[in-house]
Amino acid sequence: MAIPLIERIEHEQGVIGRRREADALLACLWARRHVLIEGPVGVGKTVLAKAVAAVLDRGIVRLDGDGRYTEARLVGQFDPPVVLARGYQPDAFLAGPLVQAMQQGAILFLNELNRMPEGVQNVLLPALDERQVIVPRFGLVEAAPGFAVIATQNPAEFVATGTLSEALRDRFELVRLDYQSADDEQAIVAQATVCAPAPALIARAVALTRATRNDPRIRRGASVRAAIAMADIATELGGDLDRAAELTLPTRIELLDQRGTDLGSLLDDLKKKVPSPPAS
Repeated sequence: MAIPLIERIEHEQGVIGRRREADALLACLWARRHVLIEGPVGVGKTVLAKAVAAVLDRGIVRLDGDGRYTEARLVGQFDPPVVLARGYQPDAFLAGPLVQAMQQGAILFLNELNRMPEGVQNVLLPALDERQVIVPRFGLVEAAPGFAVIATQNPAEFVATGTLSEALRDRFELVRLDYQSADDEQAIVAQATVCAPAPALIARAVALTRATRNDPRIRRGASVRAAIAMADIATELGGDLDRAAELTLPTRIELLDQRGTDLGSLLDDLKKKVPSPPAS
C-alpha cells in the first residue's frame, strides 16, 4: 500500500510538524485552486511548497519577488536578434516563468509575491482565473493539467513588502504558517545543523531564539534559522553559545528603536533569561 502523502512529506522531504498545513495545501491543489502561504520569515513556507510539489511529482518553476521585476520577464519576450533576422516566429519567443509553468503543467512558485510591482501581479489574473494568457504576437497559451500557482508573502508589517490587490487575493486560498513549538524547532535544528551539536546546546539555542520574539524592544524576532546557525557556530566555538548568539542574532532581529536600544545590553538580557544548563 502506498505511503500516505503526509507521511511522505515528513519522511521523504524532511518536513517537521506541518501536518495540518500540508493537508490544507494538498487539498487546495487537488481542488485545482491556487494558494497563498503567509507567514514570517523562516517558518518554512518555501520548504513546505517544494515538499508538496515533490510528493505530487509536479515540476516547480520558482520566481523570487523583486520590485524591479517586469511584466515581460514574467510572461516572456521575443529574442531581438532572431526577430530582426526572421520576424516574430514562435521559436523566437523566450518563455518566462509563467508561460513555462503553464506549458509544463508545473507549479509556479512565487516567493514573496507582495514584493512584486502591481503591474506584474495583475498579469497573473487571467492565468489564475481562466488558466490562459494571451501573449502579443505569440498567441494564446493554455495551461496544461497540473498547473497551479503557490505564492508566499510575509505579513504586511515586514519591511519592503506591499499589499496584494483585492482582485488578486480573491483568486487565492490562504494557508497561514506561524512559528512552531519549541519541540518542533529543536527537531528542525537537530536535522539541519552540520556540526552535530549536543542536545542541551540545541535546546538553549532554540530558547534564545524564541526569546527574541517576545521581547518588547524587538519589532521582529529571529526564526529557527538563527538557532541552526547558533548551534553550529557554538559547537565550533567549544560550546560557547553566548558568543555564537552575538554572531548570529544581530542580523536576524529588527529592533523597535534602532537608535535608542543598545544591542549588546539587549543580548545580555536575553542570555540571562535563558541561562546555560548546569555542567554535568
